[in-house]
Amino acid sequence: MSNSDGPILLVGCGKMGAALLSGWLDRGIPANTITVIEPTPQNAATAGEEGVTTLASIDALPDDYAPRVVVFAVKPQVMADVVPPYRCFAGPQTVFLSIAAGKAIGFFEAHLGADIVMVRAMPNTPAAIGRGVTVLFANAKAAQADRLLAENLMAAAGDVAWIEDEALMDAVTAVSGSGPAYVFYMIECLAAAGVAAGLPVELSAHLARATVEGSAALSHQEGSSPETLRQNVTSPGGTTAAALAVLMDDAKGLQDVMSRAVDAAAQRSRELAD
Repeated sequence: MSNSDGPILLVGCGKMGAALLSGWLDRGIPANTITVIEPTPQNAATAGEEGVTTLASIDALPDDYAPRVVVFAVKPQVMADVVPPYRCFAGPQTVFLSIAAGKAIGFFEAHLGADIVMVRAMPNTPAAIGRGVTVLFANAKAAQADRLLAENLMAAAGDVAWIEDEALMDAVTAVSGSGPAYVFYMIECLAAAGVAAGLPVELSAHLARATVEGSAALSHQEGSSPETLRQNVTSPGGTTAAALAVLMDDAKGLQDVMSRAVDAAAQRSRELAD
């Protein structure tokens, strides 16, 4: 991916911002076309190591600076303080792209202007190794070229998908945005269950982690549905079937727990938008 569209302004270079920055450089965007605004010295140093221009605030930008895209990669709790000064870049030539959970398009239009070109993105933490998944939603002002630019930038972090109804973003956040934490906790629980069954702590932790990693890789490579893969490893009356009888219990099985967890995350996402 080349940067033929113009300068990129990255606001925030924490874990997700740094992952995006690294991905852009790996995909061929020249470092001299990227500017990072990052007041935290440690995060600024990370960006500086990549050879990009790193500034402590928007006030340090040249007066004639005109970004093609402004990427907001700061926590949603500080967005209301961070966003307003960037109103100076509002116009049809600039795409605003946010990766903050819970902050709707309307929030940015209120702070930056009703006519801005705005794309909202929900990536997840595997973006740090280029294996994330990002869902995008654009407002009506975004032209096809703007959407393609946002898609290309987020593709540096992994797979990309679009939705045309912003209301779905809360469910997206609950499934894929928060989803890695559910998987990590499943590894914890599987390891703890192994210890309870008599395995040494280190061995059980290794088995749990390797099993989840291998199963995910197999699912990706095979392309079959999870249901098919599950059935393939389940022999009638066998050990796997015995375990699945517990996990798939209608009243208190994994589906019920997972549904309640996703509902809770989606509700919190809606609350963050207020």
